[in-house]
Amino acid sequence: MRTSKLDVAYNREKDADVKERILLIRRIVEDKKHIEDVAKELHRCRAWAYKWYKRYNENGGVDGLKDKERSGRPPDVPKDVMVKIRKELTDSDIGWDFRQVMDLIYKKTGVRYHEVHIYRLLHKWGFKPKVPQKRFVNTASAKERKRFKKE
Repeated sequence: MRTSKLDVAYNREKDADVKERILLIRRIVEDKKHIEDVAKELHRCRAWAYKWYKRYNENGGVDGLKDKERSGRPPDVPKDVMVKIRKELTDSDIGWDFRQVMDLIYKKTGVRYHEVHIYRLLHKWGFKPKVPQKRFVNTASAKERKRFKKE
């Protein structure tokens, strides 16, 4: 049995989405299946199948099946400034609250980020939340539970 370029590309590919697209093309080109039948087999719509078949033909083969780079929205704060802010947070011995980080970014850049975005940034940078988590409630005494109970 002869292995084709598509079989080799399929076996080497790590991205599951690209593998699915290679399988689509292989079933159309080598197995001579109709594009709409293959789309049904893969539980995809015809438009999806036609889009990737067209990209395969126009962009020189398997490379056309890979996702293109997307620019996305440019950041409001330059990367070098964010690196300095991150370094300042890392070098500090105290913990940081998201409001403190939000204020720090605003002071340094003049840009006010939403608190959810601050949480995302801190998570991306590897910081953990400063807020203590509620643990060992069942092992606390009745007196300790009463002291921490909300009024």
